[in-house]
Amino acid sequence: MKNIVNTIIILFMISMYSFSQENIEKKTIKNILNSWHQAAANAEFESYFSYMSEEAIFIGTDPTENWTTEAFKTFSKPYFDKGKAWAFTPLQRNIFFSKNEKIAWFDELLDTHMKICRGSGVLEKVKGEWKIKHYVLSIAIPNEHTSAIVNTKEVFDNKLIEKLNQVR
Repeated sequence: MKNIVNTIIILFMISMYSFSQENIEKKTIKNILNSWHQAAANAEFESYFSYMSEEAIFIGTDPTENWTTEAFKTFSKPYFDKGKAWAFTPLQRNIFFSKNEKIAWFDELLDTHMKICRGSGVLEKVKGEWKIKHYVLSIAIPNEHTSAIVNTKEVFDNKLIEKLNQVR
Protein backbone atom coordinates (compact mmCIF):
# COMPACT_ATOMS: atom_id res chain seq x y z
CA MET A 1 0.00 0.00 0.00
CA LYS A 2 2.81 2.38 0.90
CA ASN A 3 4.44 1.75 -2.53
CA ILE A 4 1.20 2.59 -4.31
CA VAL A 5 0.84 5.85 -2.38
CA ASN A 6 4.50 6.75 -3.07
CA THR A 7 4.05 5.95 -6.76
CA ILE A 8 0.93 8.13 -6.95
CA ILE A 9 2.75 10.98 -5.21
CA ILE A 10 5.73 10.70 -7.56
CA LEU A 11 3.49 10.60 -10.64
CA PHE A 12 1.57 13.61 -9.36
CA MET A 13 4.80 15.56 -8.79
CA ILE A 14 6.09 14.68 -12.26
CA SER A 15 2.77 15.74 -13.76
CA MET A 16 2.81 19.05 -11.88
CA TYR A 17 6.42 19.74 -12.93
CA SER A 18 5.58 19.03 -16.56
CA PHE A 19 2.50 21.26 -16.35
CA SER A 20 4.45 24.12 -14.76
CA GLN A 21 7.25 23.80 -17.36
CA GLU A 22 4.70 24.05 -20.17
CA ASN A 23 3.18 27.12 -18.53
CA ILE A 24 6.63 28.72 -18.25
CA GLU A 25 7.34 27.97 -21.92
CA LYS A 26 3.92 29.34 -22.96
CA LYS A 27 4.62 32.56 -21.04
CA THR A 28 8.04 32.80 -22.66
CA ILE A 29 6.57 32.40 -26.15
CA LYS A 30 3.73 34.81 -25.36
CA ASN A 31 6.33 37.39 -24.27
CA ILE A 32 8.42 36.80 -27.40
CA LEU A 33 5.44 37.27 -29.70
CA ASN A 34 4.25 40.34 -27.80
CA SER A 35 7.75 41.84 -27.92
CA TRP A 36 8.05 41.01 -31.62
CA HIS A 37 4.78 42.79 -32.40
CA GLN A 38 5.77 45.71 -30.15
CA ALA A 39 9.13 46.06 -31.92
CA ALA A 40 7.25 46.52 -35.21
CA ALA A 41 4.90 49.06 -33.63
CA ASN A 42 7.93 50.97 -32.33
CA ALA A 43 9.76 50.62 -35.68
CA GLU A 44 12.69 48.84 -33.98
CA PHE A 45 14.15 47.03 -37.00
CA GLU A 46 17.00 45.13 -35.33
CA SER A 47 14.88 44.13 -32.36
CA TYR A 48 12.04 42.95 -34.59
CA PHE A 49 14.24 40.70 -36.70
CA SER A 50 16.16 39.38 -33.68
CA TYR A 51 13.09 37.28 -32.82
CA MET A 52 13.19 35.52 -36.20
CA SER A 53 15.59 32.79 -37.24
CA GLU A 54 17.89 33.52 -40.15
CA GLU A 55 16.00 30.99 -42.26
CA ALA A 56 12.51 32.15 -41.23
CA ILE A 57 9.68 32.56 -43.70
CA PHE A 58 7.11 35.37 -43.43
CA ILE A 59 3.94 34.97 -45.47
CA GLY A 60 1.91 38.16 -45.73
CA THR A 61 -1.69 38.87 -46.64
CA ASP A 62 -0.97 39.38 -50.34
CA PRO A 63 -0.61 36.07 -52.25
CA THR A 64 2.75 37.24 -53.61
CA GLU A 65 4.18 37.83 -50.12
CA ASN A 66 6.28 34.78 -49.29
CA TRP A 67 9.55 36.08 -47.91
CA THR A 68 12.74 34.69 -46.49
CA THR A 69 14.08 36.69 -43.55
CA GLU A 70 16.50 38.58 -45.80
CA ALA A 71 13.82 39.40 -48.38
CA PHE A 72 11.42 40.49 -45.64
CA LYS A 73 14.11 42.74 -44.17
CA THR A 74 14.57 44.38 -47.57
CA PHE A 75 10.82 44.86 -47.99
CA SER A 76 10.32 46.11 -44.40
CA LYS A 77 13.33 48.40 -44.02
CA PRO A 78 11.75 51.49 -45.63
CA TYR A 79 8.76 51.23 -43.27
CA PHE A 80 10.97 50.91 -40.20
CA ASP A 81 13.22 53.74 -41.43
CA LYS A 82 10.18 56.05 -41.60
CA GLY A 83 9.53 55.29 -37.93
CA LYS A 84 6.22 53.57 -38.63
CA ALA A 85 6.06 49.89 -39.42
CA TRP A 86 2.83 48.18 -38.31
CA ALA A 87 0.99 47.66 -35.06
CA PHE A 88 -0.59 44.29 -34.29
CA THR A 89 -2.27 43.90 -30.91
CA PRO A 90 -3.03 40.33 -29.84
CA LEU A 91 -6.66 39.68 -28.98
CA GLN A 92 -6.44 35.91 -28.51
CA ARG A 93 -3.65 33.34 -28.77
CA ASN A 94 -3.24 29.56 -28.59
CA ILE A 95 0.16 27.92 -28.15
CA PHE A 96 1.01 24.24 -28.61
CA PHE A 97 4.19 22.15 -28.23
CA SER A 98 5.77 19.10 -29.81
CA LYS A 99 6.39 16.18 -27.46
CA ASN A 100 10.10 17.02 -27.19
CA GLU A 101 9.16 20.69 -26.51
CA LYS A 102 11.62 21.98 -29.10
CA ILE A 103 8.92 23.08 -31.55
CA ALA A 104 5.95 25.30 -30.73
CA TRP A 105 3.17 26.46 -32.98
CA PHE A 106 0.54 29.07 -32.38
CA ASP A 107 -2.39 30.92 -33.81
CA GLU A 108 -3.52 34.38 -32.82
CA LEU A 109 -6.19 36.91 -33.59
CA LEU A 110 -4.80 40.42 -33.96
CA ASP A 111 -6.24 43.91 -33.95
CA THR A 112 -4.54 45.66 -36.90
CA HIS A 113 -5.02 48.55 -39.34
CA MET A 114 -6.74 45.88 -41.52
CA LYS A 115 -9.10 45.16 -38.60
CA ILE A 116 -8.99 41.56 -37.30
CA CYS A 117 -6.25 39.42 -38.79
CA ARG A 118 -5.07 35.93 -37.98
CA GLY A 119 -1.43 35.16 -37.44
CA SER A 120 -0.07 31.67 -37.14
CA GLY A 121 3.44 30.42 -36.87
CA VAL A 122 6.09 28.04 -35.73
CA LEU A 123 8.93 28.61 -33.29
CA GLU A 124 11.93 26.38 -32.72
CA LYS A 125 14.00 26.23 -29.56
CA VAL A 126 17.68 26.28 -30.49
CA LYS A 127 20.39 26.45 -27.84
CA GLY A 128 17.76 27.32 -25.24
CA GLU A 129 16.30 30.22 -27.23
CA TRP A 130 12.95 30.34 -29.06
CA LYS A 131 13.07 31.76 -32.60
CA ILE A 132 10.23 32.37 -35.03
CA LYS A 133 10.75 30.05 -38.01
CA HIS A 134 7.53 30.58 -39.91
CA TYR A 135 4.77 33.18 -39.72
CA VAL A 136 1.59 33.54 -41.74
CA LEU A 137 -0.59 36.65 -41.57
CA SER A 138 -4.06 36.57 -43.07
CA ILE A 139 -7.03 38.87 -43.06
CA ALA A 140 -9.90 37.23 -41.20
CA ILE A 141 -13.05 37.37 -43.28
CA PRO A 142 -16.44 36.42 -41.82
CA ASN A 143 -18.02 33.66 -43.92
CA GLU A 144 -21.04 35.79 -44.83
CA HIS A 145 -18.69 38.29 -46.56
CA THR A 146 -16.63 35.77 -48.53
CA SER A 147 -18.56 36.22 -51.81
CA ALA A 148 -18.02 39.98 -51.80
CA ILE A 149 -14.30 39.56 -51.14
CA VAL A 150 -13.96 36.89 -53.84
CA ASN A 151 -15.63 39.27 -56.31
CA THR A 152 -13.28 42.08 -55.28
CA LYS A 153 -10.13 40.03 -55.85
CA GLU A 154 -11.28 37.90 -58.79
CA VAL A 155 -9.41 39.73 -61.58
CA PHE A 156 -6.14 39.82 -59.61
CA ASP A 157 -6.46 36.17 -58.56
CA ASN A 158 -7.29 34.96 -62.07
CA LYS A 159 -4.15 36.64 -63.46
CA LEU A 160 -2.02 35.19 -60.66
CA ILE A 161 -3.55 31.72 -61.09
CA GLU A 162 -2.76 31.83 -64.80
CA LYS A 163 0.81 32.93 -64.12
CA LEU A 164 1.36 30.28 -61.43
CA ASN A 165 -0.10 27.53 -63.63
CA GLN A 166 2.41 28.45 -66.35
CA VAL A 167 5.31 28.07 -63.90
CA ARG A 168 4.19 24.68 -62.60
